[in-house]
Amino acid sequence: MSPARTVWTVARREVNTRIRTRSFLLSTVAILVILVGYAGLMFFIGQQSGNAKIGFTGQATAVAAPLRSTAARLGTTVDTTRIPDQATGERLVADGELDGLVTGAPDALNLVVRTEPDAAVRTALDEVVRQQALDAQLAMAGLEPAEVHEVLAGAHVDVRSLEPADPQRGQRLGVAVGAGMLLYFFLIMFGQAVAQGVVEEKTSRVVEILLSTIRPTQLLAGKVLGIGLAGLAQFVLIGGIGLAAAIGSGVLALPSAALLGTLLWTLVWFLLGFFLYATVLAAAASLVSRQEDLQSVVSPVIMVLVVPFLVGITVLPDDPNSGLGAVLSLVPGFSPVLMPMRTALGVAEPWECVVSVVLGVAALLVLLRLGGRIYANAVLRTGARVKLTDALRRT
Repeated sequence: MSPARTVWTVARREVNTRIRTRSFLLSTVAILVILVGYAGLMFFIGQQSGNAKIGFTGQATAVAAPLRSTAARLGTTVDTTRIPDQATGERLVADGELDGLVTGAPDALNLVVRTEPDAAVRTALDEVVRQQALDAQLAMAGLEPAEVHEVLAGAHVDVRSLEPADPQRGQRLGVAVGAGMLLYFFLIMFGQAVAQGVVEEKTSRVVEILLSTIRPTQLLAGKVLGIGLAGLAQFVLIGGIGLAAAIGSGVLALPSAALLGTLLWTLVWFLLGFFLYATVLAAAASLVSRQEDLQSVVSPVIMVLVVPFLVGITVLPDDPNSGLGAVLSLVPGFSPVLMPMRTALGVAEPWECVVSVVLGVAALLVLLRLGGRIYANAVLRTGARVKLTDALRRT
């Protein structure tokens, strides 16, 4: 067979083996359930938050309309209803059918709640009470409250922003963090799968049979390609369903162009990042012959991936234009996590994306050459751990 067909044969075997395993199916279903459940929970919380049911009785009914307008100005929705008497209202509050009952005179209101009052409702009521008290004092002083309010309404501070506000910043941040977490999780999970597969074949001596018919570099390329395709299938399935759930529940409402661009760049960096880390992890795993020793060679590689993840979730949310994030997003090994996050936040320049991809491809070519040499020199050696210097020597 030609080298390309040999690599594809190995890759196809890896894809079929991985996709049909119970762990692959269970992990896919579990992650999908978590994502859909999270989107449903956020939708439910969004529907419930900021919506309070308040009853009014007696003279307090006069402030129902001012309370609704004041609460709306503060970002809270208040549903008001008139209650015939205080006893009925307190019973409804105790049963949970009302979030609160307002009684008393307009300038001396009382709020009855079951346990703790809603902070937004209480703030709105306090403002209404203060307004009622102010109106009473103005009337006693012989002033017309409406005229005073009109004058006050015209008094305001002129604001000039040096940078325009982004009303979608919160959603962009959510997409960025979600993309970063998915990339971090999948790169580690499937990168370690490559490493474990190398050690398993080396321990069981299966690799000796395989290398009797194909070259080590072809086996390495096929293994990395196959597991990468399996990971890509799961990544696209989970990411696509999670994105659809977020859009369908109303949690996410970004423009289609922004979402499509983020999705495409995330897929590009998943492939580039996986092949980069999988090559290094496969070469590192070929140095040992036991699963017990695998962690000692895998951990240093994983720690490299932890750095951009920590920068992405600690620095970028507070400062998307961070110089540290911009510089590290160009560094091969860090860019697969940081660059998609900066792209989702809308702060990555087109030239930065191009440069990071070029540098990533160049680093991958170098690592493929070095990793292939290490794998070829170490994969058939059993027993003690192979020294990296010995594995790098030309045969």
